[in-house]
Amino acid sequence: MRTVIGYGSPHKQGSFEAHGAPLGPKEAEETKKNLGWPLEPAFHVPEEALKVFRWAQSRGKQLEGRWSGMLERYEKAFPELADEFKRRKADLLPEGWDRGLAEYPAGKSVATRKASEEILQVLGKTIPELMGGTADLNNSVFAWLKGMGDFQRTSEKPAGVQGSVGGPWGYEGRNIHFGVREHAMGAIANGLAAYGGILPFTGTFFVFSDYMRPPIRLAAISQLKVLFVFSHDSIGVGEDGPTHQPVEQLMALRAVPNLTVIRPADANETLAAWKVALQRRNPTVFVFSRQNLPILDASKYPVAEGVPRGAYVLVDGGDSPDIVLIATGSEVSLALRAADELAVKRVRARVVSMPSWELFCEQAEGYRDAVIPPAVKKRLAVEAGATLGWWKWVGDEGDVIGIDRFGASAPGDVLMEKFGFTVENVVGRALRLLGRL
Repeated sequence: MRTVIGYGSPHKQGSFEAHGAPLGPKEAEETKKNLGWPLEPAFHVPEEALKVFRWAQSRGKQLEGRWSGMLERYEKAFPELADEFKRRKADLLPEGWDRGLAEYPAGKSVATRKASEEILQVLGKTIPELMGGTADLNNSVFAWLKGMGDFQRTSEKPAGVQGSVGGPWGYEGRNIHFGVREHAMGAIANGLAAYGGILPFTGTFFVFSDYMRPPIRLAAISQLKVLFVFSHDSIGVGEDGPTHQPVEQLMALRAVPNLTVIRPADANETLAAWKVALQRRNPTVFVFSRQNLPILDASKYPVAEGVPRGAYVLVDGGDSPDIVLIATGSEVSLALRAADELAVKRVRARVVSMPSWELFCEQAEGYRDAVIPPAVKKRLAVEAGATLGWWKWVGDEGDVIGIDRFGASAPGDVLMEKFGFTVENVVGRALRLLGRL
């Protein structure tokens, strides 16, 4: 089929000018004459078209009444199922949805992608509408619901299928195999959220969030509750090299209005992040590590209370700290070690974990000032990503240890060292800010 843009316009038909701007009063009049359309009134609706619209309105009321009657009969026949249906459509979490979620004990190290996987298995049992999958990366991102079925056309399961999660093979399955097509995955998740009754999640490598940017942006515009899970969050990916190592993606997504981005520092922050996301109405981006990260002691640090507020104090540094170290994700444990070294050098360093800029910005000014005191001008941010935007938090007298170039191919720990994510470099940059070097 071949179409003609601006059809009927004497001077703009078939031209780009019919796309980028209104016809204008004179050209609109000429177009009406050309098409045999009445010149008056200016906005003319033919009677036959009006009848169709009026009929559609009447038919819609009939269909709505038919549906409401059917739902009423269903409520009487199956009251418990009807209540469950209405709960899901109202986007309300079931009672006891967080049952079985437990804090992680300190002393171990675990990748936040693995912690997220464990958390998802618990949530899958308590939140029946939770449903999603990955872009053929189940065994890397770990965003799946094990044993809860593969969403596939009902038939006998083909032999030799890889990536199956186990359980039913049919439309009752809660794991969607999206294929290697991140844009479509995000769009499908948006559709599920817009329809209602389903709580969708997606999963892929963080660097591939670029392929998903349009549906992520639309989810934010439409205030759709979609859970976007990303793993392999930095140069810590390692040998895959620059093509698979996110640098600018974190800042790019932080720039999207109405989108909550959370980069947890450990398993306990990951647990708190999931709890926060499930209780919000807007879309959430999780940014998880590939590498293992030390687990923060939840009995020592206020993780559960701090993550929902976006940033919180791990090490106080006294009533008047000399410097504030602000870190996210895998760099939080680095900041803690650097603070210990600075203490040996008689520098009082406050350590702030800031898993979510958006959540922190939502807090009252008093809380934000209590975490990052305005009087402490020396501030050092540490994050394995672009430095753009960090000056909002560190100020004119602060500094940022980040990455403003593409990565390289080498083991993750080697890259972290070469790019300056070491205790020695953090301590050195802090001392330089304080004028002690």
